[in-house]
Amino acid sequence: MSGLIDRSVTSFGFDRQEPVLGHEKELHHAGSPWFLALTALGVVFGDIGTSPLYAFQVALTGLGHPAPTAAETTGIVSLILWALMAMVSLKYVIFILRADNEGEGGILALLSLVAADKVADGGKLPLLVLLGVVGASLLYGDGVITPAISVLSAMEGLKLVAPTFEHFILPATIAILVGLFMIQRHGTESIGKLFGPVMVAWFVVIGLLGIVNIVAAPAILRAVNPLEAAHFLLGDPKVAFVVIGAVFLALTGGEALYADMGHVGATAIRRAWFGLVLPALLLNYFGQGALILADPSAADNPFYKLVPGWALIPMVGLATLATIIASQALVSGVFSLTRQAMQMGVCPRVRITPTSYDEAGQVYVPAANWLLMTGTLLTVVLFRSSDNLAAAYGIAVSGTMLITTILLYRVAVSRWKWPQGLAIPVIAIFGAIDAAFLVSNSLKIVEGGWFPLLVGTLIATLMLSWRKGSSEVRRRLHEMSMPLNEFLDYADKAVIGRAPGMGVWLTKVEHGASPMLLRHIEHNRVLHQTVVLLTFVPDRRPRVPFGDRHSVHRLGHGFYRIQVRLGFMQTPDIPLTLINCNKLGFDGDLDHKNYYLAHETIVRREAGSSMNPLTFALFSFLNRIASRAPDFFKIPHDAVIEVGFRVEA
Repeated sequence: MSGLIDRSVTSFGFDRQEPVLGHEKELHHAGSPWFLALTALGVVFGDIGTSPLYAFQVALTGLGHPAPTAAETTGIVSLILWALMAMVSLKYVIFILRADNEGEGGILALLSLVAADKVADGGKLPLLVLLGVVGASLLYGDGVITPAISVLSAMEGLKLVAPTFEHFILPATIAILVGLFMIQRHGTESIGKLFGPVMVAWFVVIGLLGIVNIVAAPAILRAVNPLEAAHFLLGDPKVAFVVIGAVFLALTGGEALYADMGHVGATAIRRAWFGLVLPALLLNYFGQGALILADPSAADNPFYKLVPGWALIPMVGLATLATIIASQALVSGVFSLTRQAMQMGVCPRVRITPTSYDEAGQVYVPAANWLLMTGTLLTVVLFRSSDNLAAAYGIAVSGTMLITTILLYRVAVSRWKWPQGLAIPVIAIFGAIDAAFLVSNSLKIVEGGWFPLLVGTLIATLMLSWRKGSSEVRRRLHEMSMPLNEFLDYADKAVIGRAPGMGVWLTKVEHGASPMLLRHIEHNRVLHQTVVLLTFVPDRRPRVPFGDRHSVHRLGHGFYRIQVRLGFMQTPDIPLTLINCNKLGFDGDLDHKNYYLAHETIVRREAGSSMNPLTFALFSFLNRIASRAPDFFKIPHDAVIEVGFRVEA
């Protein structure tokens, strides 16, 4: 049999979720440009769009006295203006949105551009991979806090309507958050249709409120001069350092904006940001500053005191809707992040549900959704008010933003071919600002900043444990496997019968016969007439082009090796893979097939294990709770045969 091996390779690809057309990058966002911009308002900008509810108020609190002076007020507004222009408009919207991985954004997509081949490798941990994992983990921490602080800050407006409503704030917040997570299964497109018009109304209203107050106190327009920000920073550096951490709250949606890019595309985000979001935010912050110039006693809640008394209840309702949408920005970002982490080898298998025919980046991840809901509700119960949460908010996002800047340097030099003379000063400026925000926010660690750090540390530990454990299992499986030439000789001698039909063996071993196949032959001595060794190979791209996705090696005597290359935004579907292969030249019997999967019992070697007891315990736990292979690979349960064997890692 070994002498009949045919090394010819047939390559082809097809996928039911993507049209067979030539320009995949454009096709990733095939909807109407204006509808995508509307969807962006409903999905991407909720977080940064609701920052006026609390950012300016917290910054005024950082002054340490109840009556801000005109110079302090103007200086803080100027800081917010130029922080938005430099760190969101310039850094994120103009620069970082260019660092897309074929349409996908987020810190792991950025990491895949510079170190994809090192992410799933469980050997020595490169610094870039560690930074990427830490940044992604901090974003999970932000995803737990953002819904809590956003909805709490809106519901606290009820206190201004009537003090007796204060007792309803906490239960109402919990009820709203539960409802938010319950509707996630309907998908980003449906949510965008619902939330987009609400956010248009929100930005228009907060912009108009700002204009009315600016007209009443036009002196606030001096804040356009960056010297006002400089004078504030130099006037009392200690106070300014504390205020900087609060000013950062105006930027906290920037990283979510990048993480959600796969849902709507960079063009829609830029159009919505410069066309509506940025003008409305600036008008509102300037309006709050104008209000404080006219009435310093309004510093306890400048946002709601912009609103006329007759409109307070409707504004609380609109703010509540807007903060629900603010939570959506992080929830959608966490879904994308989880999918990327799974395909890049730092997260166990979880069920992924596509939610749009047009937008390949729009997915729902049930496990991430319910874990995020649990964490968010615990956060609300633990901190109980937006003031308490403000201390916890910011440190996770500022850490992620600084890591994003570091990775951006590698992209600028290696991918964009920027000369060092340009890349170093540009990235150094962004990095210095990010570092200043991070250090300022670190002052809040004792007051509550420990919470997102704790969440991030836990997530990072789990990610790195999974990376190490799964890599070690793959290494051991390769050691236990048999080279194909030897295997074909062995099968020729050991197999005494060939049953009709096709046996599909899903294996992690790319270049040999897996130990589960060897174990099956040893015990049963029977194989199907057609034997397929099927392996999924991760690719650094989000989506592998159709022509490169599948390759079929005809080994002879009914043996085939099929390799399927999938990007980190693609999910496997084995039955569909075989149907497409059959249509394009593979001659398997699809009417009579069985799927063989490994049921691995993983034990830690008493001597010589590369995993310490804690890492192994965490990996074993994650391996037990991972989505079952038949569900993840979309295999019919009545056609699955599991072959058990022991792996010592």
